[in-house]
Amino acid sequence: MLKNRLNHPERRQHPRLQKLIPLKVQADSFDLAAQTHNISLSGICCQVDKSIELMSKVTLLLLLPVKRTHDKTVTKQLHCKGVVVRVEEAKEAKGKFDIAVFFNDLKESDANAIREYIESHLQEPVTPFLAA
Repeated sequence: MLKNRLNHPERRQHPRLQKLIPLKVQADSFDLAAQTHNISLSGICCQVDKSIELMSKVTLLLLLPVKRTHDKTVTKQLHCKGVVVRVEEAKEAKGKFDIAVFFNDLKESDANAIREYIESHLQEPVTPFLAA
């Protein structure tokens, strides 16, 4: 059974993987380079240099490492749409913000790539994403 950071059973529908994955957050009037704190089939948490309004629609460009060949990592570009569902000032970094983005438009092939990536690191099966 998966445990959260407080060693309690994880209650989320999709497990989170604590990994740094490069990404770009695109909003109406700006692009921000970032990297994930964690990722799941539901969304991502990352740190950005600018506050983003809660419930803002964003596009994410994730550079997901998918395969290693001869000590090289091949990346897959995933274009995901989402909504900012949490914004907090970062505790450890002044002038930065921790945001959570819920995926509201995720292609099945991208969801499968994320699921396989998470499974490869957790070594446990991940419940497939069911589109609404």
